[in-house]
Amino acid sequence: MKVMETERLILRWLTPEDTEFIFELLNDPTWIRFIGDRGIKTHQDARNYIKTGPMEMYTKIGFGLFLTELKDRHIPIGICGLIKREGLEDVDIGFAFLSKYQSKGYAYEAASATMKYATEQLGLKRIVAITSEDNEASSTLLEKIGMTFEGYVTLPNDNEELKLYGYGDSPPVE
Repeated sequence: MKVMETERLILRWLTPEDTEFIFELLNDPTWIRFIGDRGIKTHQDARNYIKTGPMEMYTKIGFGLFLTELKDRHIPIGICGLIKREGLEDVDIGFAFLSKYQSKGYAYEAASATMKYATEQLGLKRIVAITSEDNEASSTLLEKIGMTFEGYVTLPNDNEELKLYGYGDSPPVE
């Protein structure tokens, strides 16, 4: 199901037919370095990732990570979307692109469209994002789409301190 379209991209729901692409993306050196090894060693692992991750989220909350493909050739190049993640009060935006499609403006185009979709179509008042401390490219992109660095957070069952960015209404004061 197509969710949105930009000048150069289509963002749509992931399906089991995207297994080969997800296998490639989750084993891309940039994914491993900045997001982490998700243990996707076989195509069946990739299919299970799609079914128990994005597809389950679509069913539960109506959105999730979307496959991002080139509009003119329908070539998958990355994922971008919205996630409701354990350990974060707000919905967060996430994105990852194959190395060969980075630094071409695709992530900015997809993330900008996703932010517009989140605020205008879903009515979200606040959106957050997380990134590893050394991922300067993602930090720069998050600021470019209007997010502000708010501090650090550690997610449940993890020990890495992540940079937290926010957009929209301020978080509640504790």
